[in-house]
Amino acid sequence: MKPVSLLEDVVFKDKAANIQPMLVDESGRVMRFALKPGQKIKPHRGPQIALLMIVLRGRGLFRGEDDTPLECGPGTMLVFEVGELHGAEALDEELVFLAILRQTPAGVALPHGGPAGAAPIHID
Repeated sequence: MKPVSLLEDVVFKDKAANIQPMLVDESGRVMRFALKPGQKIKPHRGPQIALLMIVLRGRGLFRGEDDTPLECGPGTMLVFEVGELHGAEALDEELVFLAILRQTPAGVALPHGGPAGAAPIHID
């Protein structure tokens, strides 16, 4: 076991969001994003694996496939479908969130609901 502090040594950059890898291995990645007020991660599509975002600090607008902004704060987890469009924007305070990209050991993306072939779980 190796403990990792999620809010220690957070670095913000002036010109763009700072992205820091927290864990990278064959099963996926955990990346910490730090945005100053007004900074954005433009909506984009990442690798074809499941994506979770967890807000640790601040408030931001998050966008999914339908591009409708959803304001979220600390303690919120956003669940994106495999290949879904996603983006974020810090509001009037610093925003820190984790992006967790995960896959099975065999490299096959799972729906968020469980084993391959299961229906995805949608969180409102």
